[in-house]
Amino acid sequence: VTEAALEKVAADKKREAEMGYDGTWVAHPDLVEVARREFDAVLAGRPNQVERLRDDVAVTAADLRDTDIDGGEITEEGIRTNVSVGIRYLASWLSGVGAAAIDNLMEDAATAEISRSQIWQWVHHRASTEDGAPITAERVRAVTEEEMRTIAETIGERAFVEGRFDEARSVFERVALDDDYIDFLTLPAYEQL
Repeated sequence: VTEAALEKVAADKKREAEMGYDGTWVAHPDLVEVARREFDAVLAGRPNQVERLRDDVAVTAADLRDTDIDGGEITEEGIRTNVSVGIRYLASWLSGVGAAAIDNLMEDAATAEISRSQIWQWVHHRASTEDGAPITAERVRAVTEEEMRTIAETIGERAFVEGRFDEARSVFERVALDDDYIDFLTLPAYEQL
C-alpha cells in the first residue's frame, strides 16, 4: 500500500515538474525526497523554470470569475461539506491546532480557504445548485445552523462548547459571506485569540 502511494506521489510530482512548476507541496516530510527526485530530474540543476512559458494557456479576467465548469454541478452536499469543513478547521485552528483530521483527511488552512472561497464565490456570483435553487447568504446561514447541530451531536455538547465552534462559526460566516472578500481566513480569526 505504501509503495503504491509513493508511486502515485512520484507520478504527481513528475507531472507538476514537467508542467513548469518550480516547486511543490507535500503532505508529509517523508515525501520531500520523493518530490525532490522528480523536480531535480526536470530542473537538471537549474533553480527554476521561469523561462518556460505556457503559451497553451490563455486566461482572462472573465475566466477567473466564471463559476461554471463543463459537466460540473454545485450540490447541496457540496455546500454542506464546505460549511462543515470550514467551521471544523477554524475551531481546530482557534484551539491551537494547525492541521486537523476531518472526515478521515488531514486538512489545513488551504482546505478551509477553498471551502470558504467557494461559498463566497457562489453567493457573490449568484450561482445555483444543480436543482436551480440559488445559493444565497440566507441559504448558507441555514445550512450553517444545521451543520452546527450535526457537529454538536457528533462530538458531544462538552467538546462542542470547549472546541470554540461558536467563534469558528462567526469567523467562517464573516469570511464566506461578507461583501468584501477578506484576503485570508485566519486574519479575522486572529481577533479571536
